[in-house]
Amino acid sequence: MLELLEMLTIGFVLGLTGALVPGPMLFVTIDTSLKRGWKAGPEIFVGHAILEFMVCILIIYGITAVSDSTVMAISLLGGATLVIFGLMTMRSAKGAADSMHEHDKGTSKPVLAGVVTSASNPYFWIWWLAAGSALVLRGMEIGLIAAVMFMAGHWLADLGYFTVVSASFSKGKKLMSPKIYERVLLSCGLFLVLFGSWFIIGT
Repeated sequence: MLELLEMLTIGFVLGLTGALVPGPMLFVTIDTSLKRGWKAGPEIFVGHAILEFMVCILIIYGITAVSDSTVMAISLLGGATLVIFGLMTMRSAKGAADSMHEHDKGTSKPVLAGVVTSASNPYFWIWWLAAGSALVLRGMEIGLIAAVMFMAGHWLADLGYFTVVSASFSKGKKLMSPKIYERVLLSCGLFLVLFGSWFIIGT
């Protein structure tokens, strides 16, 4: 029982630590919550969790070793995707002032955004192929339920944090002027462009 609680706690702490570090998923959550409201956080988390679940399955079946060329490809493709995502965000921000009090439900796909920002973030793969895989396999040594508890803690931290972020920004939107709203969206897009460019240049 203590081992299960330990895995749950480890998963929660590591999940919260990772979520608190600014990354693509955070800035897409901010952007989407300003357009769709507080539900953006939980919906983006669902996409993130779907991808992590698939990665865990691969880890359990022993598919964790990747070559340097694969890591390079992930960095290049992921970086390019984030740059494109960022440019699209910056472009949409220009007309944001005209519709800042409307929810853009037709074009936003938060679940897909959760998958894309996770899959295109090289740090995501680096972490899961190193520390994440080791912890999942450690849990499997104890038993399947221990690995499940680790993931439950990890997802609980992610869900809680990104829900708080989306709720905060969706409420804060009412206090923003159109100009500030536009600048927030531009900042989110700029971060994604810089983050993606950094990975491409460093490859």
